[in-house]
Amino acid sequence: MAGGPLAGLRVLEIAGIGPGPFCGMLLADLGADVVLVERIQPGEDDFDLGAAAIPHRGKRSIALDLKSPAGVETVLALVGKADALIEGMRPGVMERLGLGPDDCLARNPRLAYGRMTGWGQDGPLAHAAGHDINYVALSGALWYSGQPGEPPLTPPTVVGDVGGGALYLAIGLLAAVMSARETGRGQVVDAAIVDGSAHMLNLLMTLRAAGQLQAERGRSLLDGPHWYSTYRCSDGRFVSVGALEPKFYALLRAKLGLGDDPVFANGYDPASWPDLRERFAALFATRTRDEWSALLEGSDACFAPVLDPEEAAAHPHMKARGVYVEAGGFLQAAPAPRFSDTPANVPGPVPRRGADAEAILRDWS
Repeated sequence: MAGGPLAGLRVLEIAGIGPGPFCGMLLADLGADVVLVERIQPGEDDFDLGAAAIPHRGKRSIALDLKSPAGVETVLALVGKADALIEGMRPGVMERLGLGPDDCLARNPRLAYGRMTGWGQDGPLAHAAGHDINYVALSGALWYSGQPGEPPLTPPTVVGDVGGGALYLAIGLLAAVMSARETGRGQVVDAAIVDGSAHMLNLLMTLRAAGQLQAERGRSLLDGPHWYSTYRCSDGRFVSVGALEPKFYALLRAKLGLGDDPVFANGYDPASWPDLRERFAALFATRTRDEWSALLEGSDACFAPVLDPEEAAAHPHMKARGVYVEAGGFLQAAPAPRFSDTPANVPGPVPRRGADAEAILRDWS
């Protein structure tokens, strides 16, 4: 039996792509028994990555034909033993299969029925196709990811699929499970990426309410100053600085040899930012990334090198914390967050399609 803080939690996941599987992985990492219901054969739109499907790690797989009465009945039998269900179909698909919320809650009134979509279960766009970049664009979350005159650019999948989608579905499911244990009543969790990624803007909306966030990109505290940006080094690699507070900015200036330069003294005047960004860019271009790391890393100058995942895995801080692991022949991030009394498991293997059917039907009977 798996360990971790969610040991004993039973989650049924209808196979999909993106945020739904990621949510299931997170719950499995923390000890939940996640049963993945896959198609008997991959569909034409499926990304069948085999053993490289890291979001399937630690789960068990059963392969069923959900268009057959026998397949639907098997799912409903599993629903009867589940605490939560994850599905990421377009609105109406699960209902047409006979596996919608009404069907499943009739079989198990305590079920937390999690629905993962980009646009949500209702609204004018609910039935339109889309992906991460579209959802964060509409929600407002993409707006400040770029400099004036440049197209907005955000890390693929991180802000939408994972942050605004999978993580909100996970907390929603756990909240619904807790509620069901108190009330005996399950419910539907409508997790939409547009909702979650908009909700994540509330830290920035605090700045807006305080008059510190402008509609124009490049004019606010977190997207305009020279002391909060990334820079190219002489070797073509990059570094980041984020010296937001005056004491950290003063230390950064001192370490860069600019402590007595009056040009940099008033670093909080937005009118000076374009010029000072150019000066910082020219300065950082004079040394390699590793040379800047040797000078600045570990200080209160709020500095970090920009690393690719392989480099991140090898970094002394990341290695000391075991943030990345090699499992199943692939580099992947270890489970997070960490628990003092019920630590999460080492990442489990990616199951072969349908390999665990017999054990699942026995264990969940």
